[in-house]
Amino acid sequence: MNKKRIIFLAIVLTSMISMENLKAQNISNETVTAKDGKPIEFYFIKHGSVYFTYDGIVFYVDPVSYPNIDYGQLPKADYILITHDHYDHFDTNVIELIAKPTTAIIGNQEVKNKLNRKCKAMENHEQLMSQRVVIKALPAYNTTPEREKFHPKGRDNGYLINLNGSYIYFAGDCEDMPEMENIGLIDVAFLPVNQPYTMTVEQAIHAAEMINPKIFFPYHYGDTDLKGLEVLNEKGIKVIVKPM
Repeated sequence: MNKKRIIFLAIVLTSMISMENLKAQNISNETVTAKDGKPIEFYFIKHGSVYFTYDGIVFYVDPVSYPNIDYGQLPKADYILITHDHYDHFDTNVIELIAKPTTAIIGNQEVKNKLNRKCKAMENHEQLMSQRVVIKALPAYNTTPEREKFHPKGRDNGYLINLNGSYIYFAGDCEDMPEMENIGLIDVAFLPVNQPYTMTVEQAIHAAEMINPKIFFPYHYGDTDLKGLEVLNEKGIKVIVKPM
C-alpha cells in the first residue's frame, strides 16, 4: 500500500470517527459552499453555541458546557468569539478545553476582565485582520425599552466574519437594531429568536429583511415557536432550522 493511499485512508477514518462523535453528542451540522468554492461546515452545539470550519480554520462562537457535550472530542479552536459575559455565552472552563497557545480569543471588555487568558477586547465596529480572516465587532443590544437592561447598547458584540469574500454574521443577543440596515452583503446570518431576551419572530423577520442573507439560521431560540419564519423563503432568504 503506497503512502498516499495510507494518508487518504487515515483522513477518511478520522472523518468517520469525528462524525460518530458528533452523532453521539447530538451535534447536527450543515455545509455551505463559500464563494471560493470551499466548504464552510457549521456545527450546532446548543442554544447560542456554534462552531464552524473553513479551509482548516476552526471558529467557536459562545462555547459553553451542556449535558452530553464533550468538548474534549471536538477540534481545538483557532478563533473563539464571545459576544458577552452572560453564563449561557461565556464559559471559562470550556475555553480552557478548546484553546491552543495560538488561539485568538475575542470578546468585549467584560469578557476580557473575567478571562485569565490573553483576550482581544473589541469595541463595536472595530476590526481584527489576519491573512485569511477579517472579523468585525458589531453592536448587539435590546431596542425595546423594558428589555434594555438585558443587553444595553454599547456593551456587547455581534460578529461579522469575512472568509475570503464570504460573510458570516452572528448577531449575538439583540433585537432588530437599525444598524442592521448598513451591515452590507451577508451570505449566512445567525439571528437569536428568544423572547423576552432577544427577538420575537416578527422582529427576526424584520431583521432578516434588513440583512437579506442568502441563508438564515435561527439560534438561541429555546422553546420559542418559530412558526412564521418560513415566510422569508418566499423572499429569497433560505431559512434552515437546526436542533439547538
